[in-house]
Amino acid sequence: MRIVIALGGNALLHRDERPDAAVQEANIDRVTTAIAALAQEHEIVITHGNGPQIGLLAVESAADPALSAPYPLDLLGAQTQGMIGSLLVRTLHDALPGRRIAALVTHTLVRADDPAFDHPTKFVGQVYPYEVASTLARKRGWHIAADTTGWRRVVPSPAPERILETDTVHELLNSGTLVICAGGGGVPVTADQDTGALTGAEAVIDKDLTAALLAEDLKADFLLILTDVPCVYAGYGTPDQRPVLGATPAELRRGGFPDGSMGPKTEAAARFVERTGGLAAIGSLDAAYEIVHGRSGTLVRPDLTVT
Repeated sequence: MRIVIALGGNALLHRDERPDAAVQEANIDRVTTAIAALAQEHEIVITHGNGPQIGLLAVESAADPALSAPYPLDLLGAQTQGMIGSLLVRTLHDALPGRRIAALVTHTLVRADDPAFDHPTKFVGQVYPYEVASTLARKRGWHIAADTTGWRRVVPSPAPERILETDTVHELLNSGTLVICAGGGGVPVTADQDTGALTGAEAVIDKDLTAALLAEDLKADFLLILTDVPCVYAGYGTPDQRPVLGATPAELRRGGFPDGSMGPKTEAAARFVERTGGLAAIGSLDAAYEIVHGRSGTLVRPDLTVT
């Protein structure tokens, strides 16, 4: 079975942890343990988030006196793909001896006129108290929004149209290679209508929506979205909270999940299942093997109702 795995942005850097390299190196072992068992049995493509990492790099770049201007988000995104990809390659190399493993810096095409550029919604970086966040916003020209435990920077998140290196990923899979790609949703680029020339975009693409598109283009059988909760919950954080263990795309969309957390994950799962007839699931990183075998998580299945 061909599985595309979308790792959550906090897989390497959990909330409230110091953003040290040593912390991320320690956390990568947990990721490897979760994925290695699946990789023994299936073709695997791994995508990953980069919200904490790109936020850290953006802060460092903005404060660097040697720079006349901060690095743009597309280049910072490329840096995070390289760093996280390298960590994953090293640990998976040790866990899967003899297995071919490759990490690719990939580019995702977006529309230059996507309305998302005028309405930033994608959280990046760390959580701040409101007073600190508002001061940084004034000083650095940021947009900020309330997250679950504080305030964070938000940036544009245009819809992914196409992953430019999909054919290369397909060839690597066919040669037996485990592929790590589309980190942070891929490097966002726009294409000139006349020449096709690529230009980096000041944005961060949602990694789950990119993973769904990649899984569709690769003709994957299963999209596995791993996060820090055991499954999708209806009424999350309320007295009426209840687990959603199975759903169709239409049922998920009726759940009204928030854009800043579970919303993109449920939409990504719904899109993949609708467009391919395959299966998708959302659940905890540590239960990855159990989720694929139907013993954990939220399974998203096609609506087989005959009309």
